[in-house]
Amino acid sequence: MPVRNSYYATQLNRDLSESEGLPVISQDLDSVRTYQWEITFFPPNEIEVPQTFSKPLTLAAKQVNGIGYQVEDIEIGRVNDKVYYPGRPSQEELVVTFDNLLATKTGHQLYKYMRTVFDPITGEYGSAFLQSPGLFKLNAELIELNGRNEPVQLVKFKGLYPKKFTKAEKNYSTNEFDTIEVTFRYDFFIIEGDTTA
Repeated sequence: MPVRNSYYATQLNRDLSESEGLPVISQDLDSVRTYQWEITFFPPNEIEVPQTFSKPLTLAAKQVNGIGYQVEDIEIGRVNDKVYYPGRPSQEELVVTFDNLLATKTGHQLYKYMRTVFDPITGEYGSAFLQSPGLFKLNAELIELNGRNEPVQLVKFKGLYPKKFTKAEKNYSTNEFDTIEVTFRYDFFIIEGDTTA
C-alpha cells in the first residue's frame, strides 16, 4: 500500500482509457520560462550619461546570471557538540551579457556607464562619486514574464553599480554577434511575486 497518493492521481484527474480520449495536462505545473524576461536600469538624476539607459539597452541584455545571496555560518563549539548560527550575509555579483547593437552603440554606452565609477582616461573616480559618494549607485529591475508577456515576478536591485567591463573575444572562425559582459555589485535585491500591486 502506498505511503501517500500521487499528485497526478489526486489533482490532475487523468484518465488514459480509450473512452476518455486525450489526457488533459494540468497547467498547475507550468513554470516561468528562462527566456522571457527584461532588465531595466534606472540611473539617478545626478548621473548624466546621454542615451545610456535607453530602451534598446534593455532589449540588448541577452543573459543574466548571479542573482543570489547567502548567509555565512557562525560555528559554535560546546564540549562534544558543534552547532551553527546564521551570520553575516553577502550578495552575489550580477553578471549581464549584452548584444553590442550597431544602431544604439551598446558597447560604447556601457563603457560610458562604467566610466561613471572609474574613468581610465583621467585616472580618477567618476564625478558623481567625487561630488557625493553614493550617487553613482542606481536601481535596476528584472521582470519575469509569462507566455503572454505579462509580468509575473519582479526582482529589484538596490545600490547597483558596474564593477567589471569585458568585451567578447574576437575570432574570425566564430559565427556569433559581438557581446559585452558587465559585472555589477549591488547592496540588496528584493523579489516581488505579485507585480500587480
